[in-house]
Amino acid sequence: MKRLLKENSLSLFFLLIFVLALVGQAFAGQADYNDRQLVDGGQPISVVEYVATSDFAVNVAENWQSEYLQFLPFVLATVWLVQRGSPESKDRQGGRRA
Repeated sequence: MKRLLKENSLSLFFLLIFVLALVGQAFAGQADYNDRQLVDGGQPISVVEYVATSDFAVNVAENWQSEYLQFLPFVLATVWLVQRGSPESKDRQGGRRA
């Protein structure tokens, strides 16, 4: 297990950042959605209910279409190459590969 974590630490780090961004978007989107609901005379909803709405799906898709999707292939390729020891990558211990 320790070896698995060490060998995939960069991927796990980026996955954690992605999940945190998604959770942050859920809370921010829910607050905005509830504000609009109250202005229109509707009832506020919970974060869990908001995540199941099309409003959340549309907002996530719009964000992914912008900068996230443009850089996702580059980030994934870099992570994969570094973790697999690509000859073009620097050694993770600081030296160059021979």
